[in-house]
Amino acid sequence: MAEEQTRPAFYAASPGSPWRDWWTVLHPPYTAWHLAYVVIGAELAPDPKLVPLLATLLAFFLAVGVAAHTLDELHGRPLGTSIPERWLVGAAGVALAGAASVGGLGVDRVGVVLVPFIALGVFLVIAYNFELFGGAIHNDFVFALAWGSFPVLTAYVAQTRKLSAAPVLVAAAAFAFSFAQRSLSTRARLIRRSVDHIEGSIRTADGSRRVIDELFLLEPLERALGALSWGLVALAAGLAIDRMV
Repeated sequence: MAEEQTRPAFYAASPGSPWRDWWTVLHPPYTAWHLAYVVIGAELAPDPKLVPLLATLLAFFLAVGVAAHTLDELHGRPLGTSIPERWLVGAAGVALAGAASVGGLGVDRVGVVLVPFIALGVFLVIAYNFELFGGAIHNDFVFALAWGSFPVLTAYVAQTRKLSAAPVLVAAAAFAFSFAQRSLSTRARLIRRSVDHIEGSIRTADGSRRVIDELFLLEPLERALGALSWGLVALAAGLAIDRMV
């Protein structure tokens, strides 16, 4: 396989320095994707405020972008980084504690309605990434709920102290987008990280043949993932500019 296909993910930096490894572990397109849900949820509020939005973004960046992803790398080194285990453990612990602390500060402003969201967020990061309960919640459905629907609902509650029909429907849309993400990325990871050899071809109606190789299989998957990630970021940015500037 060419160097492009041997990387563990399409966004993975070439090995060579710890900083490149940390970039890879943070899964930048996916972290940005899920932070976009936070912005979208907050902008559904009748009068969105900047401070609670920034606080919610920080909490989810720490919980998902750092803690969840470093814990995932601890489980079998799927990204092949050379970051010492103690650094991964330390980063996960500090980030998760930081996210919970930001949430705790938010309780003073929002009220106790935020407490179940903080507790559930911490539980999801730990239970999903450590595959607790025999891995029963480590699946596509829970992934879509935890990293798709949950950020939308939490961000809306942080702004309004309540839920309503609109954020619930948008959370359903986020679930669908994240479920699609998981479906595409699972197949892409299989090809990049586990497949040793691909052989075959397709013949079109005009009689021509196309060789089936790694690039042929990966390209549509990862182009779709890249387009969805930055498309949702652009949508979130547009909503924020329209509502808050």
